[in-house]
Amino acid sequence: MILMHGFPDNLYLYDRLLPHLVPERQVVTFDFLGWGASDKPSGYAYTAANQTGDLDAVIDQLRLEQVVLVAHDASGPPAIDWALAHPERVTALVLLNTYYARARGLRRPEAIFLFSTPVLRSLARFIARRIPATDRWLFGWQVGGFVSDEENRRQLVPALYEQFVPAHEAFWRLNEDLNDTLNSRRRMLAQARAFPRPVWVVFGARDRYLNPRVARWFRDLFPDVRLSLLPDARHYVQVDEPEQVATFILRAAEA
Repeated sequence: MILMHGFPDNLYLYDRLLPHLVPERQVVTFDFLGWGASDKPSGYAYTAANQTGDLDAVIDQLRLEQVVLVAHDASGPPAIDWALAHPERVTALVLLNTYYARARGLRRPEAIFLFSTPVLRSLARFIARRIPATDRWLFGWQVGGFVSDEENRRQLVPALYEQFVPAHEAFWRLNEDLNDTLNSRRRMLAQARAFPRPVWVVFGARDRYLNPRVARWFRDLFPDVRLSLLPDARHYVQVDEPEQVATFILRAAEA
C-alpha cells in the first residue's frame, strides 16, 4: 500500500493512520520531490506529470509488483495517471479528498486560489518571501481548517509548516501547473471510465473544497466504485478519522 500526500503537506499526514495498518500489510510512504525530507532541486519542473515519475521510481526501486495506491489532495493526478497506465499492477485505487480533472463542485482553497491564479500569484509569492509572519498565518489559517479536532490541529499544523517553508518552490510550481493539470486530464476521462480495478472513494464530508460533490463525480467516473462519506471529517480525513480510513484501505487491499 502506497500512501501519498498532496500540498502543502508531506508524509507526516499519515502518522495517525499508520498504526492502524502496520503490521497488517507492507506500507510505503514517501515525500514527493521538493517536499518534506526529499531533495529540492532548484529550477526543477515540479508538475503533476513529474510526480507520476516520482511514484514510478518508488515502485520500481522497491520492486513492487502489486500495489494499492492511496491518493490524497494533489497526489490524485499522479496516482490516477499511474493506475491508468498500469492497471494490471493495481489491486485497488483509494481516493481520499482528492481531485483529477475539472469536476462539478470542485472549489480551490483560498490559499491555492491565490497561488494558482496568474494575476495574483506573483504578489502572493512576494509576500511569502518578504513577510514570513503573513506566510505562517495564511498556512495556519488554511491548513488548520482542514482538521476537525483542536488538539490534532495544534500538533499537526506547526510540524507541517516547518517542512513547508523549504518546499515553497515546489508549492509555487505545482500551483502554477494546476490549471494545466485540471484541463489536460479531461483527455484521460474515457480511459478512467474503462478502468478495470476497484476504486474506493473515501471523503471527509465536511471538506468545503474537495467536497461530497467531487466524491460523487468520482463515483460516476469509474465503473467499479465504493463511495463512503465520513460525516465528521474535513479535508484531512486520514487525520480526523484514521481508524475508519485504515479500515477502508485494508478492505481495498483484500478485495
